[in-house]
Amino acid sequence: MQTNEFDGPMGLPTAGWKTRQQLESDERQVLAPYANKSGDSRGRNFPEPRHDYRTEFQRDRARIIHSRAFRRLEYKTQVFLNGTADHLRTRLTHTCEVASISRTIARALGLNEDLAEAIALAHDLGHSPFGHSGEEMLAECMREQGGFEHNRQSLRVLELLEHPYPDFPGLNLSFEVLEGLRKHEEDKAPSLEAQIADLADEITYYSHDLDDALDFALLDSDQLDQSAIWQRSHQRVASRHPELLGPELQKNVIRDIIDLQVRDVVASSALAISESKPASAEDARRDFGRLIRYSEELAAANRALREFLYANVYYHPRVVEVNRRACEMLRSVFAAYLREPDKLGDAALRRIESEGLYRTVCDYIAGMTDRYLLEEHARLLSP
Repeated sequence: MQTNEFDGPMGLPTAGWKTRQQLESDERQVLAPYANKSGDSRGRNFPEPRHDYRTEFQRDRARIIHSRAFRRLEYKTQVFLNGTADHLRTRLTHTCEVASISRTIARALGLNEDLAEAIALAHDLGHSPFGHSGEEMLAECMREQGGFEHNRQSLRVLELLEHPYPDFPGLNLSFEVLEGLRKHEEDKAPSLEAQIADLADEITYYSHDLDDALDFALLDSDQLDQSAIWQRSHQRVASRHPELLGPELQKNVIRDIIDLQVRDVVASSALAISESKPASAEDARRDFGRLIRYSEELAAANRALREFLYANVYYHPRVVEVNRRACEMLRSVFAAYLREPDKLGDAALRRIESEGLYRTVCDYIAGMTDRYLLEEHARLLSP
C-alpha cells in the first residue's frame, strides 16, 4: 500500500523524520535492559497527551531549559561571587558542564542520555544566590521554620514556583526526573541515570573549582603538589607535552583530571553492573546499592581532593570575606521582607496565605540572582 507522505499530525509530512513511537522503539533496541525507557515512563502528576515526535524525557529537558529559574542560573555564584571575572564559572556554566559529562557516561554505559541530562540540568535550580554560603545563610534564617536545602528547593521550583502553564503549577515533569532529584531523600537507590548526574556533579566541581582557583591565583605550585590527583595528571600531561608551561599546562592538566575521572567511573560502573546483573531499571534500583561509582582508589583520592579544596579554596580569606559580606546582605534583606511583606512581588504576596510568610520570603530570596539581591539590599536598606 502506498503511504501518504502527508499523513502526519496537523498535515505534516511523515517522511524524513521520526515519530515518538519510533524514538521509543530505538531506545528499546539500543539501550541496556536496566536503562530507563521513555516509553515506560510512569507519567506526570497532571496527565498530558504525549508528543508527536519527542519522548517524555526530551520534553522534560526542554521544559527545564526554557524555565525562568534555569535562565537565572547565569547570574548565580558557583564559588566566586558572580561578576568577579567574566571567565569564571557561574551556576549555569557549571550545570551545562554537569549535563555534558552526564551524557558521556550514560552513552558509554547504554543508559538513557536524555533522562540523565534532564536531571543534571535541573539539579541546581533551587540554589540560592551567593553559592553554598548563601545556602547556609538561608538555612540559618529558616532554622525554626523548616530549614532550607537546595535539593529540596529544586523540587519546589519544578513542582510549584515555576508556573508557565495555565492548567497546573510547576513544569509537570515526568516521575523519573523528579525521582532523580529526590535522590537524597529515598531509602532505595536512585535510578542509574540519577546516579550518573550525581557523580557528574562531583567530577565537575572537583575539577572546575580547581581550575577557577588557578585563574583567580588562589593556588601555587607548592600547594598543588599536595594533591595526588593533580600530581598524576600533571605527570601525564608533562610527559606528552613537555613544551607546555604556565596556564596552558594547567588547562591541560584539568582536562586530564576530568578524563581520568570519567574513564574511572565508566569502567568501575560497568564492572559493578556486570557483577550485579540487574534485569531492568527497577531491578537496578532495588537491591544493589549504588552501581554508578568510582574505583576505591579514585574515591579515596577524591576525598583528599575535596579536603584540599576546602582548605585552600573554599575557606580562602579572599573567598570567605566576600561571601561573608554578601551573606550579611542576604540576612538583612530576609529580615526586611519579614518586616514589610508588601515589598515582595505580587506573585509572592499571593502565596503567603498558603505557604506562610517565612517560606514565601525564603522562596523569593532563593530564586534571586546575586545582582538582584544586591539591588534589593540597596532598595530596601540603603539610606
